[in-house]
Amino acid sequence: MIPADDIAGHETADPTALLAWYDRHRRVLPWRALPGETADPYRVWLSEIMLQQTTVQTVKGYFERFLARFPTVEALAGTPVEAVMQAWAGLGYYSRARNLHACAQAVVERHGGRFPADETALLALPGIGAYTAGAVAAIAFDKPAVAVDGNVERVLSRLMALEEPLPRAKPAIRALALALMPKARPGDFAQALMDLGATICTPKKPACVLCPWSPPCRARREGTAETFPRKEPKKTGNLRMGAAFVAVRADDCILLRDRPPRGLLGGMAEVPGSDWSAAFDAGQALAAAPLNTRWRRLPGSVRHVFTHFPLELTVYRAELPARTPAPEGSRWRARAELKDEALPTVMRKVLAHAAIE
Repeated sequence: MIPADDIAGHETADPTALLAWYDRHRRVLPWRALPGETADPYRVWLSEIMLQQTTVQTVKGYFERFLARFPTVEALAGTPVEAVMQAWAGLGYYSRARNLHACAQAVVERHGGRFPADETALLALPGIGAYTAGAVAAIAFDKPAVAVDGNVERVLSRLMALEEPLPRAKPAIRALALALMPKARPGDFAQALMDLGATICTPKKPACVLCPWSPPCRARREGTAETFPRKEPKKTGNLRMGAAFVAVRADDCILLRDRPPRGLLGGMAEVPGSDWSAAFDAGQALAAAPLNTRWRRLPGSVRHVFTHFPLELTVYRAELPARTPAPEGSRWRARAELKDEALPTVMRKVLAHAAIE
């Protein structure tokens, strides 16, 4: 942990210098209010949920399309969850989409469609944790709250040359963020820290000469900035394998089914397949086929990496007559309408491998 006297006496951390830098160099983002504008809590919340585990560049396009489709929290709350999942397809971490929908409904039902400004009330909403509650409270309502994301962890770890590794260092970093936060403009301060990490205090080759906190930064003085934050060794899950079956009907329909509502890719659409397992036996793959027909194994495989494990899928394809009924729990979907399905990235890879998309 960071000693209390280190936090209290740290020479730098003049938030005024950071805010002056932010006023000159702030990023223009689709969800961010311009200088002099009032932040929209709905846009702030939506962007923060999307940005979890996802880059700003990826989120920009999704955010604008999502906002065009669901311009208000009431519009989002009033749509079927399947439509939300479809709009989210490709962003990954699909539990976020289900929680997003549940949170919108809770805001409408409990708060009349207005996001609460209080961190405690925000934390009571579905899918909102400490980081998101702090971000919404600070950015949307200018409350004295901190939002510690990966950018902030990097900036403050370097500032103090914090040896304690993540994730154990999180409480210390949060304490430092609270100690540095000014009474005025806490929302801009939160965004300034994020921007500093995203544009100047980058993981590799930080631009220390341009940083408003360069003089007091311990890691910069010691020449060790790129080694922070310290991290526990990453554990990589074992490879899992499985089979995916792409059935194509003569009327150009593709066989799909929905995954269970809970768990990995919960509620998303997929082509039928086997379980994913480290002990997968390719010789027994056809036992999981959804239809008794002639399946052709395609050359190569589809690889995809989830957060906790890599996956490798063997893909089979079959052509069937136009009137072939769908097995129980499955449905036929026209190829031209696949774009409207909530297909996760791994399934789009499977369809592309089978020359469907």
